[in-house]
Amino acid sequence: MDWNKTKTIFIVVFSILNIFLYSLYLKQHTETQNVQTIGKTSIEELMKQENITYNLPQAVKNDFSYISANIKMFSKEELESLVSQSIIIVDNTQIESTMNKPISIQNSKGDYHFIDFLTKYVWNGTEYELWEVDKKNQSAMFFQQVDGEPIFYSTNAMLIIHWNEEHEVTKYEQRMLKDFTSFNKKKDLMTQDEAVSSLVTRGYVKQDSKILRVIPGYSTRVQLTTETQVFAPTWNIRVELKDGSIEEHFINAIEGKVIDFQFEKMEEDNPDEELDDDEVDE
Repeated sequence: MDWNKTKTIFIVVFSILNIFLYSLYLKQHTETQNVQTIGKTSIEELMKQENITYNLPQAVKNDFSYISANIKMFSKEELESLVSQSIIIVDNTQIESTMNKPISIQNSKGDYHFIDFLTKYVWNGTEYELWEVDKKNQSAMFFQQVDGEPIFYSTNAMLIIHWNEEHEVTKYEQRMLKDFTSFNKKKDLMTQDEAVSSLVTRGYVKQDSKILRVIPGYSTRVQLTTETQVFAPTWNIRVELKDGSIEEHFINAIEGKVIDFQFEKMEEDNPDEELDDDEVDE
């Protein structure tokens, strides 16, 4: 047997095989690029046809993952530092506060200004971010933040402030989460553009509308126990319609599901439980 000849044949065969495999890789890579380009072009064309305006910078999230947290249990002793208010603790998890003297939350220009009130009168108040001002009902809704990002519509991570006709706070309700832990980190998360594209192709963004902002946050995924909850990374897309009204859309950044929040406000009065609750007066 001519070993040199056999070796040469093996070299030629393996060379041909490598060339074949490389050409196959190039073909598949090119097809993938074409599909992505076609998809992007289709979305851009669809937005153009529907007259949807979207030209926002990308919000890059490298550490977006599931998080878990425990419900904060309040004690009478730790709330004694909150001055100028009477506090009732409901089920150990909710603060119901009535201000001894109403506190103004309007500045000299007539704009609402909540920072001072949150800092002086609310337990860890700076952890909350303003979400919505309801002028008709004279109230404001705040969401607790984790790493600077809001937890959307979780009644266990919410603050609601109420004021009178003179724009002075008279009372508030508060719930809070603690002991945040990240887990099950994923690399392939829905990007901001993919979230917007998904909403557009599924018809959630109406014709002649403008996408005002896209921000990352979290939404309730599952409640493991009565004390512990899991939250999923979530994109919030705020859209202005042709008539000037605003719509808020939410989409799970891992599963791609559109979230429809069924929000029940914290009850303002619960007289049946007051006899068993701790009360703090300052």
